[in-house]
Amino acid sequence: MDVPSTLLLLGLVIALLILLRWRNKPKNLPPGPTALPLVGNILTMDNRAPFKTFLKWSKTYGPVMTVYLGSQRVLVLVGYETVKEALVDNADDFVGRAPVPFVQRILKGYGLVISNGERWRQLRRFALTTLRDFGMGRKRMEGWIQEESRHLLDTFKDTNAVPFDPTFYLSRAVSNIICALVFGQRFSYKDTHFLRLLQIISGVLQFGSSSLGQLYNVFPRLVELFPGKHHTVMKEVDEVKAFSRGKVQEHKDCLDPNNPRDFIDCFLVRLNQEKDNPNTEFHYDNLIASVLNLFLAGTETTSTTIRYALMLLIKHPEIQTRMQKEIDAVIGRDRSPSMEDRKSLPFTDAVIHEVQRYVDLVPLNLPHYTTHRITFRGYSIPKDTIIFPLLHSVLRDEEHWEEPWTFNPKHFLDTNGNFKKNPAFLPFSAGKRSCVGESLARMELFMFLVSLLQHFTFTTPGGPESIDTTPEVSGFANLPRKYQLIATPH
Repeated sequence: MDVPSTLLLLGLVIALLILLRWRNKPKNLPPGPTALPLVGNILTMDNRAPFKTFLKWSKTYGPVMTVYLGSQRVLVLVGYETVKEALVDNADDFVGRAPVPFVQRILKGYGLVISNGERWRQLRRFALTTLRDFGMGRKRMEGWIQEESRHLLDTFKDTNAVPFDPTFYLSRAVSNIICALVFGQRFSYKDTHFLRLLQIISGVLQFGSSSLGQLYNVFPRLVELFPGKHHTVMKEVDEVKAFSRGKVQEHKDCLDPNNPRDFIDCFLVRLNQEKDNPNTEFHYDNLIASVLNLFLAGTETTSTTIRYALMLLIKHPEIQTRMQKEIDAVIGRDRSPSMEDRKSLPFTDAVIHEVQRYVDLVPLNLPHYTTHRITFRGYSIPKDTIIFPLLHSVLRDEEHWEEPWTFNPKHFLDTNGNFKKNPAFLPFSAGKRSCVGESLARMELFMFLVSLLQHFTFTTPGGPESIDTTPEVSGFANLPRKYQLIATPH
């Protein structure tokens, strides 16, 4: 076949696909940009930061849009009012979780994060109850964080004010808190295997936020055919799975049903109680997946936020100095901070909240999913539609933030310098799918950062001007650039 005939045939095929899509298009969908066959809207999106494209399109199509990632229909919700109306006011309609291919490949639909229906309800209820029983958000947890803060302070002192990359110093400290809850132990900072696992976890988030990671989620079968980073990441995740299976086996070998020590023990007790129930969700696959959920999510998100916070405090030394003066006046330098101190540290509390708002760690939110046909704002949303409740648009909503694109702690302070809440502060999302570990993360951010500022002033070799606070990657997550930290004792 000659070239003109081939092009004509190709044109006819494309025209046929467009016609079939037009004829089969569900009625009364929200508006959105015109999508091409097979690829949808991805050719006109910023693949490094897709949420920026969604925000731009919303100025044309409104706060409820239909876009297509490949052939997958996506509902994008923009702005605080829209996101709240969906996730809180219509919580039952938006409670589904989308089967993200990259996560699906790792977890096979098991565990807390990616499951739906009865599996999700039972595992979420169990996780919340168990973690609270072991101190999440309570005094007992404060003691663990205070102890871990002392280990972290010692490692910072050992740097002798020489520049270093803080990434894994912070992730080891944060991870040890979730390890205490899940595994019943903390790990030495000199444990090379522990460091290897943390490097893998960091790599998973990096890959999921990369252009290739996003492409994998749109065309998983196609990407699987080619060599690339995705194959390496999957093999490395197997190491974390093997570690988790080993810890579960250790717990099995010395389980005392009358004295559970941690999350794994409690799950094993429940598993044994329901072993004769063929429909139980308390089985081995859900245990391993839930352990992975907690280990990964409880490590990287909070440690990345703290790393970003120190970067912003270097960029804005006047804010760092004001926080240190407030901490010195309220706590001094001899005792460990507690959550009770927070109400006496309004500026410090405001800065930590502003860090979370400004960092905008998960701009797209974890995608939701319609498990049945729903109606929203007069539109008909078919079953199996992915939903992005755009957290970026909430944390940058110009109706709720005076300077949404600027790092400004005054967003959380009233005219008298007292801390004030803002309803559009939703870094942990909202509704029935909000983050299970929110209370733990809030406690860790406050106590670790206050402890560090009690004892150190933070700078970088090139000074504040050398700090670039724009993310290195902005796909699933906004991840900070690498930088060298100088921790000078004071």
